[in-house]
Amino acid sequence: MPLDADFVADCPYGPDGLLLDDVLEIDREAGRVVARMPTHDDLPLTREQRAHPVFHPRHVSGGLMVHMTGMVAFVHSYYVLDLRHRDGWIGYGGRIHGARFKALAKPGPPLLLACTAKQLRQTPRQVLARYAFSFTQEGTVVYEGDQTALWMRIVDPAP
Repeated sequence: MPLDADFVADCPYGPDGLLLDDVLEIDREAGRVVARMPTHDDLPLTREQRAHPVFHPRHVSGGLMVHMTGMVAFVHSYYVLDLRHRDGWIGYGGRIHGARFKALAKPGPPLLLACTAKQLRQTPRQVLARYAFSFTQEGTVVYEGDQTALWMRIVDPAP
């Protein structure tokens, strides 16, 4: 489904930081979402590369892919956990247990970003989630990750 305007408005990043154009799968029972990220030469960090066709070909930056783990985890929090930024929920990455860059992602074909919650511990004001990530491009796995994030509901003490 194309990005919902309410989802985009609720995101703690604007569209130039969200960098997604579609949510392709939401499986609440399996705790899994898949979103699509367009790739092009003008992506943050990618546009600053001093590319060389042999030694350093133009590619989607690994640092940007780590950022995208947070964006697809936000998709998960919104559509699977029903956490809303506007209701005081915010998430932060806590630990990268593993990050494997398996192939260079080239500008052009979109990336499919899969995020699955492997473990969840929930209280009324916190969710501790451990996620498995798999990013693919044209059927090739380019990134796999294992990360923990903490979602917190910040309640404004002002009346």
